[in-house]
Amino acid sequence: MQPPAAIRALLEPDLLDQIILPYDRLLKNGRVIRGRAATVTQSEVTLENGSAYPADYIVLATGSSYAAPFKPARDSMDDFRKASADVSARLASAKSIVIVGAGPVGTELAGEIAAAQPSKDITLVSSDNSLFPTYPVKLGAELKRKLERAGVNVVVGQRAENLQHADKPYAGSVKLSDGRVIEADLVFPVIGSKPNTALAQTLPAVTVAPSGRIKTDSWLRPSEYPNVFIAGDIADVGDSMTIVAISRQNPWLIKTLKQVLSGQPVEKQKPYAPWKMAPILVPLGPKIGNSWLFATVGDWVTRKMKGKELFIQKYRKAFGR
Repeated sequence: MQPPAAIRALLEPDLLDQIILPYDRLLKNGRVIRGRAATVTQSEVTLENGSAYPADYIVLATGSSYAAPFKPARDSMDDFRKASADVSARLASAKSIVIVGAGPVGTELAGEIAAAQPSKDITLVSSDNSLFPTYPVKLGAELKRKLERAGVNVVVGQRAENLQHADKPYAGSVKLSDGRVIEADLVFPVIGSKPNTALAQTLPAVTVAPSGRIKTDSWLRPSEYPNVFIAGDIADVGDSMTIVAISRQNPWLIKTLKQVLSGQPVEKQKPYAPWKMAPILVPLGPKIGNSWLFATVGDWVTRKMKGKELFIQKYRKAFGR
């Protein structure tokens, strides 16, 4: 499944056929095995069904889970289709919407709804005093201005205190920390990803960070096993839990593993260096938005790079479709 387009698919359900991508054409060399890993040692990965696969080097990239319907809750794409379709239908009939959480997903969701269904009463709630506070002020200020111009009520500096569900949308009310209560036909809890670290935690001498992610050494190794690496959302290496982190980690891993396979020790390779401030693209629908690309850029760049097509063709090509 192609996550960047899952938000817009709630407004354009036909997109699901383009963003659910089978793995059967992913690898030109090698094979894709469908199964759930149960244990990892220095020499093999064993699945729940008992099948074992030997390996000289292993990379764990088990990702993260998110509130429905932005990522599959289980292995079934049919279940994901149904969850997305159900929320899409509820969204179409809802007149008032509250989105709790103003990170990339919550902010994009507010913008997508406002662009596609502008008659709705949309409230976006952030516990921070500004949008995207870890980035230069201009990025969050411009996004807030554009959301408000599109009719979104942006509430900052307030926490939601009575979420009925944290893992799926629901109809009900949201009580803010200042005592205000907002009634809504549909409440989206969009309060961040949860790293899927159960498998990594079976490795010896693993350290879990307060974020729930797994700490690593300078070469993305989390344990006593010198040939086992981790990457992506489960790795606490200084990168945020976004797809942009993988765009930096994957090339490093590929280069490092090639060098190691040629006989050079891992410790002789250049250590991994996380983004100092990662680029981020935040479309508010297909036409407007703002992004940070080592400077704050606006509608045209955001639209051309992400907002118009949401990387759909890029991912389809990568998956051999």
